[in-house]
Amino acid sequence: MNHFPQAWGRPRDDVYGVYDSSYLHNNGPKAHTSSPIVTGTSVLAVKFKDGVVIAADNLASYGSLARFTDVKRLRTFNRRTVVGFGGDVSDMQYLDRLLLSLDIEENYGSSGHDLNARNLHTYLAKVMYKRRSDINPLWNQLLVAGLDGDDQPFLSSVDLLGTTFSSPTLATGFGAHLAQPLLRKVVDDEANVKTVTRYQAVEAVKECMKVLFYRDARSLDKYSIAVITKEAGVEMKEDEQLEKQSWAFAEMIKGYGTQTV
Repeated sequence: MNHFPQAWGRPRDDVYGVYDSSYLHNNGPKAHTSSPIVTGTSVLAVKFKDGVVIAADNLASYGSLARFTDVKRLRTFNRRTVVGFGGDVSDMQYLDRLLLSLDIEENYGSSGHDLNARNLHTYLAKVMYKRRSDINPLWNQLLVAGLDGDDQPFLSSVDLLGTTFSSPTLATGFGAHLAQPLLRKVVDDEANVKTVTRYQAVEAVKECMKVLFYRDARSLDKYSIAVITKEAGVEMKEDEQLEKQSWAFAEMIKGYGTQTV
């Protein structure tokens, strides 16, 4: 072996000939991520009369392996906005750094105005659409929850195509199929938001997190939950544990394994 530092790990040229590194060079077209590897699953959010509740579990799955069990997928932006990330974790980290630099820029600005949740959602929608237009999308679906310029509850989503959507209840991943029907029982439309209390909204989200742990193989029983209100700002709890779990319903499920009807 050649033990000069600049050639550590390479065979000696005078014995084995000059090392052929041509196979390391890729002359093909530039390639972007087309299949995320480490991903997070559902993010849930619901409006109530004084604000918004948003939650996401702390699991990042490596394919089908529950690999990372302490990944926080809710990010606080200033004192009245929380962003929930579903999808690719590396793209989530990129967006987190982007939001951090934006927050620093806003804090050092001389305008005296903070970005509210609606402003931040518009910014993220432009970022996602720009990356999609470059054929290099960020593989995430985001929920932006908080207060708008009039201190009214705001909740909206943006996906990897830059498509935006607003509703009193929103969910990403399997939550869009399993949790949305349960959340809509609590808040059916914008008119019902004024009748929903903070306690009802929090309990509905906790129940949905429990259902997702039962039914979604990419979920975890440890989660983060945030409540955003005008009076208290962002109240974040990052290591909540599901309570009162019961698998008794599994005894009645037929059609799997060796069970007979």
